[in-house]
Amino acid sequence: MKRQIFTAEHDAFRETVRTFLAKEVLPHYEQWEKDGIVSRGAWLAAGKQGLLGLAVPEEYGGGGNADFRYSAVLAEEFTRAGAAGLAIGLHNDIIGPYLTGLATDEQKRRWLPGFCSGEIITAIAMTEPGAGSDLQGIRTAAEDHGDHWILNGSKTFISNGILADLVVVVAKTTPEGGAKGLSLLVVERGMDGFGRGRNLDKIGQKSQDTAELFFNDVRVPKENLLGELNGAFVHLMTNLAQERMGIAVSGIAGAEYLLEITTQYVKEREAFGRPLSKLQHIRFEIAEMATECAVTRSFLDRCIVDHSNGELDAVHASMAKWWATELQKRVADRCLQLHGGYGYMTEYRVAKAFTDGRIQTIYGGTTEIMKEIIGRSLLA
Repeated sequence: MKRQIFTAEHDAFRETVRTFLAKEVLPHYEQWEKDGIVSRGAWLAAGKQGLLGLAVPEEYGGGGNADFRYSAVLAEEFTRAGAAGLAIGLHNDIIGPYLTGLATDEQKRRWLPGFCSGEIITAIAMTEPGAGSDLQGIRTAAEDHGDHWILNGSKTFISNGILADLVVVVAKTTPEGGAKGLSLLVVERGMDGFGRGRNLDKIGQKSQDTAELFFNDVRVPKENLLGELNGAFVHLMTNLAQERMGIAVSGIAGAEYLLEITTQYVKEREAFGRPLSKLQHIRFEIAEMATECAVTRSFLDRCIVDHSNGELDAVHASMAKWWATELQKRVADRCLQLHGGYGYMTEYRVAKAFTDGRIQTIYGGTTEIMKEIIGRSLLA
């Protein structure tokens, strides 16, 4: 089915993204995977190409366009290229809205130009060793010392954790914490007491630096409070729908690409004197995956349009996130199986997609949390 949600401007942007990937990312990606981190130069190149800060007002160097379809194009093309390491989606779609929607004019002048140029790489620090999806369990705390906060605690599994110059930290600003006692504090590179631990060794997305962060009596100026004091819970809930949509978009794009390369593989690979595609079981496998992808794509495209129009609610974003990522996981497993022994070899894209994509059902809210959100909305 021909997709109908994109205009000529979106198609032109897609070509720009493909050119950027071919020139600035793919020639270096194998080395980044070995290094466990991407080059800062790639971020600067992305900024120069206009891929950073798509929704940031033009006065700060951004694209000035909040149309989520451009973000969807970025997510789709980076997924098809297998280039998860350069976490532009995290930067643009997850952290960007906090800066554009909550920052003061002074903060915007201070941070957004670098955000758009690639000189300032960002991260958000929510997860702790004892607190993942449950924000009530956050223990990182900030004490009020007049004109500044003293921040103590630790975070883990933080994407962009090694490269980040600016980290939005979720911390308790009341002894109780919880829904009414969390705030967003911006910690900047070079602040005394701000340390980084290991660049964590993951099973996939090797070039995406994921780190432990430590805060030991970090002096955070009051000017680095982002949004309302004790208002982080509401701020986080407001922006989660976009985060989940970005993950969902990459999920269906990943499934579609795996189906595409596997369909071609079974046409070319022979067994028992004929192509695998001549076996009924293989044809049924391909038919099932193609149908699931087509149905999911229809729903996701509707969600993309709704979100671009400001009409997507948290429930449908949760539906999109869990369904698309679980589909991606199933398709990756089935496509690897259809590749046989070759599917287990890291030189084949299906093997890399299998490990890179496994995190999709976990970060941004696990499948189980997504179902809980949906279930509560229907059964409250």
